[in-house]
Amino acid sequence: MSNLEKYISKSVQSVPPSGIRKFFDIVSEMKDALSLGVGEPDFVTPWNIREMGIYSIEEGHTHYTSNFGLLELRKEISRYLKDRFDLDYPNYREQILVTVGASEAIDIALRSIVNPGDEVLIPEPCFVSYKPCVIFAGGVPVEIETRPENDFKLRAEDILPKISSRTKAIILSYPNNPTGAIMTKDDLKEIVDILKDKEIIVISDEIYAELTYEGNHVSIANFSEMKEKTIVINGFSKAFAMTGWRLGFIAANEVFIKAMAKVHQYIIMSAPTFSQYAAIEALRNGLLEVEKMRDEYNRRRRYMVSRFNKMGLECFEPKGAFYVFPSIKSTGLSSEEFAERLLYEQKVAVVPGTAFGRSGEGFIRCSYAYSIETIKQALDRIEKFVLNLKTQGVFQQTRENNVVVEK
Repeated sequence: MSNLEKYISKSVQSVPPSGIRKFFDIVSEMKDALSLGVGEPDFVTPWNIREMGIYSIEEGHTHYTSNFGLLELRKEISRYLKDRFDLDYPNYREQILVTVGASEAIDIALRSIVNPGDEVLIPEPCFVSYKPCVIFAGGVPVEIETRPENDFKLRAEDILPKISSRTKAIILSYPNNPTGAIMTKDDLKEIVDILKDKEIIVISDEIYAELTYEGNHVSIANFSEMKEKTIVINGFSKAFAMTGWRLGFIAANEVFIKAMAKVHQYIIMSAPTFSQYAAIEALRNGLLEVEKMRDEYNRRRRYMVSRFNKMGLECFEPKGAFYVFPSIKSTGLSSEEFAERLLYEQKVAVVPGTAFGRSGEGFIRCSYAYSIETIKQALDRIEKFVLNLKTQGVFQQTRENNVVVEK
């Protein structure tokens, strides 16, 4: 440790670097490498949305907005939530807060409710930021393992043993990154039955809500018993292909919004103004493009699941988001070993499942937010890698069922 490192806070020192960035850095310097690692749409933001962002700058909208966000945008968000997901936040002046992406929303939600020592339940595998954000807020992350035999769904019996007198909140993230799991209304009802009488706040990260391939997305805030205790987080990055615009939002009870706005105004002031104008256009006239992108993701999803199962890497069929999470346990390699050898031997980057928590061991995450040509080339190389493992005698195929028919 250098003399300067002693000044870094203990909470920051306790958090390891992101398990995803390591592979991105290698890929960026490796010639002819293919990446299935990035969680970002390969589509460019639809033109009408880009044009509105440009036009807003031409019109001179280059100043701060309200800390809460443009009133016009908050009104559109309120209408969008009602129309698309039957979530009722009519008092948009006090119930909606515009943020710098869903990432900031998660951070300020946790910092607004967590006291030092409070426990936050986090189903795993999970998005890489949840646990660090809990720690930065002074809380204690408590992992709840979800399993492929349960379609990676969170079950009531998994939650109950984890609840203690210090439990303050639980983070739900469905459709899930990295597994692609979703929770149906019946699934959520079981969770509601155990949470409704407890003083536990739900932070519901629904950034992939529009990328649900079977049935309609259901939020735990749709249950009247949970509405007041749920903080709904969403944004424009994934559905509208607007990652670089950095725009998200929170819908919640006025009490929570007021507290989160306090944190938001001291660290951010307000979200980018041109992004907010672009987002208004996205909500008013962008949903047809969302539907087209979702159809294309769905085609790639089925192709990728089919290929992994055929090569003997058992793959749960994701119902949402744009990731598959195949098991590589039959190869005898750890997630990290598999990802590293695949990268150096076949020049394909995937993310080891352990980047999403300990329960991700034995899995890899592959994004299908890439062109079908890139996906085919990458899967051909992965298939060759797996075949090489078989010939080396380290691969023991377990079963070949659960195959999705390729469209």
